[in-house]
Amino acid sequence: MAPESKTADSTTAETPEQTDVVRHAAALPPDSPLQAALEGRADILAMTQQAHDAALVPEEPGGLSHALRAALALRATLLHEEESLADHYSGLLKAAGADGALVALADPATQDFADARLAAFSAYTDLASLSPKDATADDIEALKAAGITDADIVRLAELTAFLAYQLRVVAGLKLMQATA
Repeated sequence: MAPESKTADSTTAETPEQTDVVRHAAALPPDSPLQAALEGRADILAMTQQAHDAALVPEEPGGLSHALRAALALRATLLHEEESLADHYSGLLKAAGADGALVALADPATQDFADARLAAFSAYTDLASLSPKDATADDIEALKAAGITDADIVRLAELTAFLAYQLRVVAGLKLMQATA
């Protein structure tokens, strides 16, 4: 069964990685000046975490299960060679109890899928992750042809947009830390 979305009043103990994925992935030392600067923008990090939870573990996942979302997120982070985020999404994938097909989907080296939906999810995630400006209406039609509903296409677009944002924020924080 997929994990439930975390809420502010959840009694489940959460690790810092689960409650602040960006800061954890950026691996900022506690005494870093950048860490202090982020404290002044805690609202942005909180909203980023809320967007993470909404994109990855929503209460109503529609046709994109939590395991599928984690597999696609892991695939995107591996395409960008972002190991710290990949570790996070690998943990979500395991926690969601992903089957072998979704584990294969998470691996960017996997390009052939017997399931048309997984092939379409893979192709769109790769495109949105690596060349979003090259996406066209034909790519949306390919998702529809694979049996993916309009609502799930919107969910997929939301997920890939969030991942693009998250990857850029983490990369920016790492760059800023390296040059500080």
